Order: sequence, then structure tokens, then C-alpha cells
Amino acid sequence: WKGSVVRQVLKDEKKYYQDLIEHSRAHLMLYPYHLSDVMVKGLRITPFVYYTKMMETIMEQERSYDSLPNFTAADCLRLLGIGRNQYIDMMNQSRNRRFFRRRPASVLLPVKPVDLPIIEPYWTMHIGLVTEDDIRACNPTEKSVIDTLIDAGGSKVGVLDKTTCLSLYSRGLVYLSVPVMDSDLIIVPPLENFVMNRVMGDYFENLLYKIFVSIDEHTKVGDLAAVLEVDVELVKNAISMYIRLGFAKKKSKEKLDLHESWVGHIVESSISEDMSSYAAPLEREESEEIFDSKEPPVIDKIALLKQPSEEGYTKRIAFLFDSTLTAFLMMGNLSPGLKTHAVTMFEVGKLSDESLDSFITELDKVTDTAEGEAKRYFDHAFTLRDTIQFLRYNAAIDPAGIGAGVDLLRCESLNSLDASTCSRVLNKNYNLLISMAPLSNEVRTVSSSSPFHIGPPVPEVNSVWLKMWMYHITGCGPVSFLLAKGTRLLHLPPELYPYDRLMITTWGHESTIVNTSNVLMALNEALSHSAVLLQAYSKRNEAEIVYVTFPFDKTDVTESNHVDEDVSKKLNLVDHPALVKLSGVVDFVHSCGYVTFINSSKQFSERQDESPPICSSNVEIDSFDDWQLLDMYIGVPLFSSEVNKHACQLLLSRKLCTEESLVALTDSHRQLVLHLLDFISEHQVVPLAEDDYNGPGEAKSFVCQQMPGVNLPPVPYPTRNLMFSTNSLTEITV
Repeated sequence: WKGSVVRQVLKDEKKYYQDLIEHSRAHLMLYPYHLSDVMVKGLRITPFVYYTKMMETIMEQERSYDSLPNFTAADCLRLLGIGRNQYIDMMNQSRNRRFFRRRPASVLLPVKPVDLPIIEPYWTMHIGLVTEDDIRACNPTEKSVIDTLIDAGGSKVGVLDKTTCLSLYSRGLVYLSVPVMDSDLIIVPPLENFVMNRVMGDYFENLLYKIFVSIDEHTKVGDLAAVLEVDVELVKNAISMYIRLGFAKKKSKEKLDLHESWVGHIVESSISEDMSSYAAPLEREESEEIFDSKEPPVIDKIALLKQPSEEGYTKRIAFLFDSTLTAFLMMGNLSPGLKTHAVTMFEVGKLSDESLDSFITELDKVTDTAEGEAKRYFDHAFTLRDTIQFLRYNAAIDPAGIGAGVDLLRCESLNSLDASTCSRVLNKNYNLLISMAPLSNEVRTVSSSSPFHIGPPVPEVNSVWLKMWMYHITGCGPVSFLLAKGTRLLHLPPELYPYDRLMITTWGHESTIVNTSNVLMALNEALSHSAVLLQAYSKRNEAEIVYVTFPFDKTDVTESNHVDEDVSKKLNLVDHPALVKLSGVVDFVHSCGYVTFINSSKQFSERQDESPPICSSNVEIDSFDDWQLLDMYIGVPLFSSEVNKHACQLLLSRKLCTEESLVALTDSHRQLVLHLLDFISEHQVVPLAEDDYNGPGEAKSFVCQQMPGVNLPPVPYPTRNLMFSTNSLTEITV
């Protein structure tokens, strides 16, 4: 208030802070710890009082526990000991009427804070609002501590008697602050006691998530603030909140002359850290000690991008995934300890290389016993483990040639950063980005030529538009209708009559297979809120699918040919005319991924129950006419162990991660993007606005022009109805 323009509007300082705390409580926001001196000393509103009143209010309103935002719920659990199960139990007790009256919520809530699960000796204890009555109720030791705090204006809790400090804290006579310095290094281990409810979207919560995905244990707090271009005090407040909640810890802590009562606490803390799943190998701990002994000079933001190599550790490889992968890891009940890492991957948006040892250990515990849809979860867990082990410390994959560590990054978390901030974070820490395949259509993929990226160069390459463009270029593909949002069909197009099953892809979602007999109602419902791609899938039986992994070239075909007369009569999918045409505009030599072919015209009773085969060039067929292009994805596939293994082998054998290959890939991706975006622009009624990326050699991106305040998807909706049939693409009127 004193340093704000608000004082010119509200002259009453006390009234201002009362309104502020009421607004925060009504909107279920975090307690304003940075204003503790005012809230506790002036208004005597401690975090415990604040959250108790908040819980009482939502219980009286009979709101669900999910109404609490994630960080607020975590702080309530820390101070009140009220989690989801406890809240439900209290609500049931409250509804249990006695003498025709409900029990008031205040009777069910705790009367004092639970024992703090985390309190570090370097935290600072300050005196709160202490009255004469409070002093009379204190014993001599507590009075001595209060006198010390008043005289010194605050003291490290580690030099005071621990029992006395906790006693004063539980009675609200003191409050704690977590000091964070510009030079501090912060570690974010796998999350414990994180509550996954909902996000609220206020500024501080957004900042917490932005720092989550950007922070690493090799970047100082001051440097992190410079990279994010955020005031350093705000960053310190956010990191202080992480440490309070137990979601982060300092890498190196201040050495204090501890009070004897803290000796047991320090021993317990060190034991818990040693036993935690976050523990790193011995050699890595030694390298961290060497790193801690160095004090890097103050540098500007340009020099900051070169800091990792200058500080004795190398840039890493980033493996990009989406929320679908975390959902598979959480839904499958794959192993007891895996959910903690999955929650970290989703909420933090990052799983650093230091945590991957314990993550792989948990993935090793997964057993392949599932069937049906659940098998999909297990397959992703196995392939993710194999991919991490393949990429980590592999000198042939590291562009620097020394074998770097791997960080897992969630695309949606990176999207929460603005483009320039995301670019600075990635350039500072990574020299190569590798995307999983396929990424969800809902994800806005990372567009980057620096660092190099093996994955979709722009979101449009990971969208329905790529399918239509491929069909148009090659003249090969299933019967397809791209229908604009708001279109309404009275009957199915005649071109789809011969098919028993169709594939529906709503904009930004996965494809689903439906029976032709009941597709019309579902299709019109989807068209009311989204554009839809409707495609022919199969006749009479399940379609046969083949995944052709790339890179591939003619040498593979030569090597796979045999002298056997029966075999020599066979055709190879890599020689499919559609792939030959597509290779003229898509770089299948320097990139990694797979092309999907579909055969929907015959019955395959012999192979109906088998998993789809893979190939680089050695799947042989009788005729090209039965096989059509379905889709193409760039990246390392995770949906099949066999496809994943083959793609990783190609990534290694073709030396795709050398600088020469990556430069060639960047250039070819630029041409691919230009071709695709020109195609989109030609088939849109609404003109597309050009938006040049900064930096040499980067591709151009196009976004739909939109009215202010109107949120459009990452990829523009079609504005015309298009049909691909009989080897050609035409515009239709429905």
C-alpha cells in the first residue's frame, strides 16, 4: 500500500488490507505470505486463521473439494491436515442432523495447525502480534524467545529451541519467512502431497507454473528471473512458496551454529533425502559438489544462453511429450511409485535428468499383464522407458558428441510461456529437442530451429491439414471429407456408402472409429462445435494398418530383395507411388517418424488379431492399389514397442543427430512448412496473416486473422468443405 498508487484512492491502509484478504479468501487464493508482516502483525490473520475461515465458508456453501485450486489445496493440507478424504468425512458429519440442526462447520475444523511437515533451520522466524495476555500464558523459555525476536527483529529458527518455536507458531504468536537469495540454486524433486484439483488462472498461479517448467538446479534464481523477464522479487516469492509446500528445496543451504534441539531434525532430513527416489548416482553428486564450489560472474541475458557450457555441465536433450502420456501413466495403475512421477510430469511440466534414475526404476516394475484398452497404457510405459534409456548419455545422439542427459518436457507447459521466453529457456538448457509421436492434435507443438528439433516444425504439420495436403500432393488416400464447423448433413455422402465403418476426427482430438449405421447423429453433433474430418475406414472387417518408419531409401530395398522367385514377385511399400511423390516435398532422409498405410478393401482373417507390422522397406504386398496413405507423424513413436525400437535404430544408424543432418532437416522442414501453409491459405475463405519468426532460416507461420477477444485454436479451422475422392481434392457444397 505504501509504495503503490492505490494509496491515492484508498486512504485507509487497514481497510485496504482487510479488503485484500477478503478478496483473496473469497476467490480461494493462496495466503499472501509476502505480506505476512502486515497480515500477522497488523491484522493478526495467520495462514491458519485464513485457511480455517476459507474451509468453513466452502463447507457452509456445500462446495466440493475440487473447487479449491491446486496450490491452495496443498497449503490447506500442510497447515490444516485436511485433504480430499478428510473434507468428505467432515461434510458427511456436517450433514448428519441432530435435533433437526446441522452441525456447524467451525466445530469440525481443527483449532490449531498440525505439526509442520517441513521446516528448515535457515527459515526466519518473526514476532507477530503479541498481547499482554499472550505473554502471561508463556513459560520462561517462550518469553526468552519472544524477547530475542523483538530485539533482533527476526532470527533463524535453527539457532532457537525447536520445541519452543513450534509452540509459539501453533499459537499464532510468530510467523515464518523463507529467505531466497539471487544466488540460490533450487532443486525440484518429484512432487509429494500435490493436490490435483483445478487451476484458477490468477497471475501468481500462472507464475508458479511458468517457473516450474523453467527452473533447473544449475540456474541461479537471479538468472532465472532474467531469462523469464520477470521481477526477481516475484520469482523469489514463488520459489519461497515452493519451499514452504515441500515442492522444492535449496541445493546448498546456509551453515548455521544450530541449537542442540535441531540435531535430530537435521539427521532425519538427511536420511529422508538419502532414501528418497530423487537420489542421484554417486558420480553425479561429486560433479555437483564441484559445481557448487564455483561462483559464476554476473552476466547479461545474451551471455546467459552460453552459461551451461561455461559452468562445467553440458546442454541436455529435451524429450517433448503431451498430457496424453501422463494420463496413460496415471490411469493404468502401472506401479505404486509411478504416479508421483506422472503427477510431476503433468503439474511441473518437467522431469529432469536427475529424477530419471528413479523414474526408470518405477517403469521397470511395470509388468505386461494387461489386455484390451489397458494394454495401451502398459505399451506406452515400456516404450517410454526404452526411449529414455536410448537417449540418455548416448554420444551418437548428442549433437555435441559427448553424451548428454535428458529432460522430459510437457508441450502444454512450454506453451504457457510466451514465444520469446520459451526460446530463451530452451536455448539456455538444450541443444536438441525430440518430440514423441504422435503428439495430440490439441497440442501447439514447439516451433524451433534453435535448438534443433526432430518433430513437427509447426502445429499445422501435426494437424488434419497435413492429411489433406498429403492426399492432394500424392493423389492417394481414403475417401475423406473435411467439413467446416456449422455444417449440417441430412444424409451421408454417396462416396461413403460402400463402407461399414468410418473414422471421425474432431478438431484437436483423437480419431474415433464408428459404424456407418449410426454416424450421422454423432457427426452433426460434433459439427455444431467443431470442424470434422470424416474418412472411410473399412468394409466388412477391420482395416489392415501398416506403419512404415523413416528414414528410408532405395538401399534398404536392394538389401531386402531375395532371389526366391515367389518373393521377387512381391511389391514393397517403400516403393509405393504415393511415397515416391511425397518424398519430393518431405525429407525422409534427415527426419525420423512413420507413415501409416491403410487397406480397407479386403478381409484379413489370418492377421486380424495380430499387431500391425512395421517396416523401413521390407513389408511386401501383392498390389499397390489396395494400400492408401492415411497419415504421417514426425518424432519418436511411443505407441508400439516394435515401431519405437525400429525408429530408434534408424535414428542411430542414419546419424540423424549430427549437426550436418540437423541443419539439413531444418532447411527441409522450412520448405515443408511453406508448402503446407500455402495449401491451407489456398483453401480458406478467411485470409491468413503472415507472422515471421525471428532468426535466420526459420520457417514462416500463419495464423487466422481474428477479432479481438476471440480465442482460436492453434491451427486454423477450415472455412470451406473439401472432399478427397477418386485421387483428387475438390471443394463441395453441402
